[in-house]
Amino acid sequence: MLKHLLYRGYTNGLKAAAYVLPLPKPTLFSGAGSLHELTEAIADLGLQKLLLVTDDGLVKVGMAEQVMESAKAKGLDVALFSEVKPDPTYDQVESGLAMYFESECDAILALGGGSAMDCAKVIAARVTNKKPIKKLAGLFRVWRTPAPLFVIPTTSGTGSEVTIAAVVSEPDTHHKTPLMDPKLVPLMAALDSNLLVGLPAKITADTGIDALTHAVEAYISRNATMETKAYSVAAIKLIFKYLPRAVEEGSDRQARHKMAMASYYAGLAFTKASLGYVHAFAHNLGAKYGLPHGMANGLALLPVLRFSFSEIEPQLTALSEALIGTQVGHAPSAQDFLDRLEGLYNEIGIEQTTSLLQASDTDELVTLILKEAHWNYPVPKFMNEEECGQLLAEIRV
Repeated sequence: MLKHLLYRGYTNGLKAAAYVLPLPKPTLFSGAGSLHELTEAIADLGLQKLLLVTDDGLVKVGMAEQVMESAKAKGLDVALFSEVKPDPTYDQVESGLAMYFESECDAILALGGGSAMDCAKVIAARVTNKKPIKKLAGLFRVWRTPAPLFVIPTTSGTGSEVTIAAVVSEPDTHHKTPLMDPKLVPLMAALDSNLLVGLPAKITADTGIDALTHAVEAYISRNATMETKAYSVAAIKLIFKYLPRAVEEGSDRQARHKMAMASYYAGLAFTKASLGYVHAFAHNLGAKYGLPHGMANGLALLPVLRFSFSEIEPQLTALSEALIGTQVGHAPSAQDFLDRLEGLYNEIGIEQTTSLLQASDTDELVTLILKEAHWNYPVPKFMNEEECGQLLAEIRV
């Protein structure tokens, strides 16, 4: 169809841009105690006062205090902004921006999951770009270099520490507004396993599936390259091996460290190769029903892979081979990968259906999902309205 050619032309343009435009990577500090390496490096840059962007939960458990103490030990002052909520909205960004200027900060440090990091990215962009968030939304619209930004992820899923994207929502409609620009990549990141050990099992599982979705969608993307496939495979192998351990025993520092690296690799993969229908489903289910992003990805991943099976069978077979190697009696196949994925779901308790999804919302969701996917993602197989509605019905209890 003509419109499919138009979509392909647009996503091919994105692929060309990924080749031509430099995509920065943050300076990475990794391992137990890497928080202190990060704060020392920030001080070495001559910065003086940080806006610490986080959420109230991390303040209550004392994690924000640990970060503040580390920063102050390196001679840095800190202003605490702890108003971030799941799926941050424009007003949270503007509140953080006001505190940045009122406290005379010269840099931003995000502590938390994707919500804190995305909120911090948009605050940093707004510091130097004097225009509304809506005018920064879309591709390459952050014209001025943002305020210096550093991040400490406390979940292993979003990959926001390495991506060019940030997503915030309109406060009234909760429609998500993505900003995508290489200038949004943080300068430095610390993947400190000491700050991951307290993550509850349910959040560990859901955020782990978020990272897995990033890696799988990047691998099957029409814009995948040898580089992005290598990062995807590394992430997928780590997740299948270490996510069950991290869910079962949250204090397993090796599993936590490996999952942090898996999330990082998956972020590197999808930053260049992009995503697909799973994220279009997840973004819109999350906006409509308040579903956590990782959980929403978990609902959509298997149905979308089954739908796309005819076009991605070679890629899934290759992933199966990467997981099982040359095990005697096991032949790699695309179906084997799907079976192993479903087995992982069962092992860590990932839901495959939800009672929140309402049949009366189907037409609205179909329109939003297909619009997001077709104009943003290099999907391997196009889905029509009827097929999209059928997948929603499969997810709905």
